[in-house]
Amino acid sequence: MEKIVSIKNASGLHARPAGMFVKKAAEFKSTVEVVAKGKTVNAKSIMGIMSLGLAQGDELTVVANGDDQEAAVNALVELVEGGFGE
Repeated sequence: MEKIVSIKNASGLHARPAGMFVKKAAEFKSTVEVVAKGKTVNAKSIMGIMSLGLAQGDELTVVANGDDQEAAVNALVELVEGGFGE
């Protein structure tokens, strides 16, 4: 399962929101990946997420495969759409 979402918060996916994203992704058993700017990274890896250098307005695709894939994708999309509480 996958969904496309855009970064809403002005500061982009910097350290704090990236940490929140990785922590949320780690709550799920499914394999979770982020596809952006032609790269695919493990959503449970802070270094992978930070390496994407995503800024406000950038699009990313959340891809999950496994027993709880729908819950994983929806939770991560919700986090991004909510601007990480910023």
